[in-house]
Amino acid sequence: MNQRELNDLILQMRQIGNDTQTCEVKESRKKIPENITDTLSAFSNGEGGTIILGVSEKEGFIPVESFDARAMQEALSAKCDLMTPRVRPSIEILPFEGANVLVAHVPAMPVKDQPCYITTKGRYQGSYIRTGDGDRKLTQYEVDRLIEERSQPTFDDDTVPEATLDDLDKNLLTPFISRQRELHPRIFGTRSDEDIIIGMHVAKRDDDGTIRPTLGGLLALGLFPQQFFPRLNITFTAFPGVTKSEVVDDSRRFLDSQTIIGPIPLMIEDALGAVTKNMRTGAIIEGAFRKDVPDYPRKAVREAIANALMHRDYSPDARGSQVQVNMYADRLEVLNPGGLFGSVTIDTLGTIGISSSRNQFLSNILETTPYPDGGYVVENRGTGYQIIEEQLQAALMNPPQPKSTLSFFSLTFDKRKMTASEKTISDYPSVEDAIIKLLSTRTSANTRELAELSGLSRSTITSHLRSMIKQNVIEPTEPARSPKQRYRLVREQ
Repeated sequence: MNQRELNDLILQMRQIGNDTQTCEVKESRKKIPENITDTLSAFSNGEGGTIILGVSEKEGFIPVESFDARAMQEALSAKCDLMTPRVRPSIEILPFEGANVLVAHVPAMPVKDQPCYITTKGRYQGSYIRTGDGDRKLTQYEVDRLIEERSQPTFDDDTVPEATLDDLDKNLLTPFISRQRELHPRIFGTRSDEDIIIGMHVAKRDDDGTIRPTLGGLLALGLFPQQFFPRLNITFTAFPGVTKSEVVDDSRRFLDSQTIIGPIPLMIEDALGAVTKNMRTGAIIEGAFRKDVPDYPRKAVREAIANALMHRDYSPDARGSQVQVNMYADRLEVLNPGGLFGSVTIDTLGTIGISSSRNQFLSNILETTPYPDGGYVVENRGTGYQIIEEQLQAALMNPPQPKSTLSFFSLTFDKRKMTASEKTISDYPSVEDAIIKLLSTRTSANTRELAELSGLSRSTITSHLRSMIKQNVIEPTEPARSPKQRYRLVREQ
């Protein structure tokens, strides 16, 4: 870090009034605080970060008087020796506003060495991660996921002790077996059905020699996997507003809510049907032809749901968590347990040649598992995210918004902007009638949403809203000038 970068970084913290996600400031007037080891662990287990000693946050990020940078350098190095694996920051002394400060850049620990933890506290009590401007202790689940990154997980290859081959769906299993013989005649051409399903890890022999379905085989080809794993399903929820707290009325919280069960190919189809049922399909005219335009491209939604089911965490600790498909007034979110795995990061998602599968056996099975409307569930070529990006781009929509943590991965699609033929307000005698109609179907709306629906400017919408407030037809939900301001109908008492 050079002098200019240090100045810019501290100026940023002065503006926001606290530390940042990637920078921690400590006074260290006489000694280094004990919790500096929490920060060393947190930066090492995340994306790295910078520690600045000799600057006072409580006094407005100014240099600390009589700060001994050399002594603190030795003390910080000693703290690094208390970590497993040892943290090796790059440390330098830099001038800042007439004084010297100590700047240490802590690199992200290689994945194979994580978690980095405080040796005396142990792996499960001494591992931290950076959240906001603070350090949070990792949960046991998160520590286990970091350890899992060191080798290929095989939870999808676990046998299901209570299940038998009768729990597999012959309508899925028979074409699956035929496809193996077709694709791999040298390997499977003359082998029995039993040998094929064992070879493809659809089933395995248990310790007693009984052939039982694997978790991956049951999820892909089972009749009713949720008989054994009730929460390995999908929940679909359509919310009336932009947060989960908004409700339709006193008796209804959701516009629609479904628990979707069955094997993976049927869950994908049913979840896609739920999204389709609850979204608009508009139209645009191209020459002499009419083209339907849904809020979210079906192919992109299908890929997102399939990827969530294929790549989610199936470890025992995660088998109580479902895949969620959440539809809000302004976006669609697909969320699954477990973050990105292996060499794949947010930055490399969709990059050609970058692919890593947490559930390698399940992925292979789904590649030749029949899909209800033809074809197979997944291509398993690392192209799913590219397809999503291409579909959204073709629909002139914003790129998908991925988010990955140790606990979950989510993919969010912004809702399509409305076409001229869909503008709601043109169907009503007045703007105010249209606003009333809209607010009767949801808890609240903001000026941006109303402007989008009407095709009118925000200033015009704001003028109508003021008039309706004076008439006691609608009311604001927040204090005046609040950036979170929304409007709702005044309910009769």
